[in-house]
This record gives sequence, C-alpha cells and structure tokens, in this order.
Amino acid sequence: MEIRRLGIADLPVLLAVREGLFDLPIDPVQAEAFLRDPLHEILLAFDGDEAIGMVSGTVLLHPDKEPCMFINEVGTRDGWLRRGIALDLTNRMIEIARECGCDGVWLGTETDNAPALGLYRKLGGDEVQGVYFGWDGALDDD
Repeated sequence: MEIRRLGIADLPVLLAVREGLFDLPIDPVQAEAFLRDPLHEILLAFDGDEAIGMVSGTVLLHPDKEPCMFINEVGTRDGWLRRGIALDLTNRMIEIARECGCDGVWLGTETDNAPALGLYRKLGGDEVQGVYFGWDGALDDD
C-alpha cells in the first residue's frame, strides 16, 4: 500500500478514482477547488493503481487561537476493510496537521457508526460528548 498526499497537479488522479470510495461521485469543479486551497488536505491509499482508502482534512483558522485541523472524512473500499488502511491514513493526516502548525485535530461521527468509533478510539483521542447540528441541503433553492 502506498499513501499519497495530493496537490493540484494530482487533479487527474483524484478525478480517476473509481466510484464507491467517496460518498458521491467526484465533482471536477469541487475537486479542483479543494486541491487548490492550501488549507485543504487529502490523502489517498493505493494498491497499485487502485485507490482503496482516503482521508480529507481542513485547517481551521481562528482569530483567538492557534490553527486546528478538522478531519472531514475517512473512507476505505469495502474489499479492503479491517486492514489498518484507515488507521494509517488518519495517523498520517494527524502528522500533516502538526506539520501545518495545528494545535489540535478533531472530527465527528454518528453515535451508531461502530467502525468509525472503533477506529477513533484506537487512535487514542479524547472522546468528547456534544451536540452537533447540521444544515445539509438547507441552502437549496427548492
């Protein structure tokens, strides 16, 4: 397995990822914007030419504190689960957060997402209870 940190020159690589690794098909406009933004990071794990895992993160800036990284999403193809790929990817993203000068890393998942909870507990982070709100689709014109 090879882990690659993508930059704008890797746009064709990202666009060539076969469906099923990300939640939705990759949107070329969004993919390019993501890769061009220096505060966004994405890693892909490969077995040969096949992308088998991914993690993305965003460095968040605040006017009153040091930057931190929010890990947006972690994913592994179904045929590659339970092989440590997500663990390796997430650990590498945490290293990148340190390289970027981040003071901390955080992420969230659903309370019933047992595989994600297992992964994040294995990584040794502090499990914080909280309430999250979402507005997915709230800005649609419909």
